[in-house]
Amino acid sequence: MGKRKRLMAERLKEAKKVTAIAKLNDVPSSPRKMRLVADTVRGVEVNRALDLLKYSKRDASVSLEKLLRSAIANWEAKNPEKSKELDNGNVYVKTIMVGEGRTLKRIRPCPQGRAGRIRKRSNHVTVILDVKPAAVEE
Repeated sequence: MGKRKRLMAERLKEAKKVTAIAKLNDVPSSPRKMRLVADTVRGVEVNRALDLLKYSKRDASVSLEKLLRSAIANWEAKNPEKSKELDNGNVYVKTIMVGEGRTLKRIRPCPQGRAGRIRKRSNHVTVILDVKPAAVEE
């Protein structure tokens, strides 16, 4: 049993050497708005994803583009010998996750002496890049 776990751990280590991860915490926009932008680049090749984010009208695309550039830099640092993969278009956004961050609660005056709650939401974004598996030649 111990040998089997070690083999699985070694496989995970090898897989993590190829993938690159970047995280962005406490982005001051609601998770729903960020997910709308994240859905456009999920599974897309990184150079195309950068173009999509650059020309997007949404405000969340600015912080997501910055995060994607960070993930690309992390990938280049992990894989210096595979720099051609990036130019060939084999590196893609494997997963992109948007989670809910902390919510700042503020109070706003309402009619008839009442107080209304304002929820200023934030989110956490995680991007994982990977290389497309090589096409099987027949």
